[in-house]
Amino acid sequence: MLNRRAAVTAGLYSLAAAATPLPPATRPATRPGTSLRVGPADVTRVRAMAAYFGQIDDLFGGGHARSAVAAYLVNDVAPLLQGASGPTRADLFTAAAEVTYLAGWMAADDLQPGLVQRYYIQAVRLATEADAPLMRATALRSLASQAVELGHAAHGLALADAAADALHNTAPARTRAWVNGMRAEALAATGHDPRRVIRLLASTETDLERADSPPASDLTGNYRREGFEHQVGLTLLNMGDLSGAEEHLAASTAARRPDERRTRALIGTRLATVQIRQRRPEAAAATLLHLTDDLTVVKSARLHRTLSQIRGAWQTHRADPTVAQADQLLLSSLAAVKT
Repeated sequence: MLNRRAAVTAGLYSLAAAATPLPPATRPATRPGTSLRVGPADVTRVRAMAAYFGQIDDLFGGGHARSAVAAYLVNDVAPLLQGASGPTRADLFTAAAEVTYLAGWMAADDLQPGLVQRYYIQAVRLATEADAPLMRATALRSLASQAVELGHAAHGLALADAAADALHNTAPARTRAWVNGMRAEALAATGHDPRRVIRLLASTETDLERADSPPASDLTGNYRREGFEHQVGLTLLNMGDLSGAEEHLAASTAARRPDERRTRALIGTRLATVQIRQRRPEAAAATLLHLTDDLTVVKSARLHRTLSQIRGAWQTHRADPTVAQADQLLLSSLAAVKT
């Protein structure tokens, strides 16, 4: 149910995942012999749970309560899908896509790339069935982000372009900016056409400045200035501009809201990594010490992999008092995950 462009250009990266069925414990499928009457109240409940799980994820990371989201999909959401009809059907499938997307987002935080792909592709299918282009574009964009993170830049660009194709001309400017920012990041990762990268970033910023603010719970368009700063930082990092990347990653980290612990921690550790690459371990240590409250509560395998890499990178600088203090913080954070 991926569109032709996504299926053809994304290649084996997406098609292999699409051909692999989800395990029984995680597949959003209906139960044999069950048929439920579904109404608007069911849609309201599913969306409320998606918002609740999203808040938990922001606060504590994808490694916390991920199994609860998977169980909710199987035990509560999936049985509703076969009972949906009429106007409720599209709304319910869109809500199911939102929960499935969140499950993929949390699995990415837990370093489960195969499971991430399958969840996101299921979200694309559900959104397609619901004729929900914004949700479809959201899932395709996240597939693109994962592809770039895993080193598949060309596939990431194809998926980001497919996400742009999924948007109608009436798509909110904020969502369009979110997708175009990903296109810039993916294009930069390919190493081609830096001028087009800059043009994409410029159009992203223009759309973001013109956008009206959406509800904070809106999965398909909650793209803010701090998110754009992060995107610019990653794009410049892919282009080899370490000082520029540091500037924008620092701005993104500083602007995060108090309840965005996981995001602030992830971006902050990326900032610290860039500072280490510039041979400034003391600056990286200071960055991480400012994130003490986040690093001690967020459960994210992706985050803790980066922390382990940072500890290895500054091993010869532990005599510095700031580095030594930060190293102890990272050691404690990593130990807390194992207990």
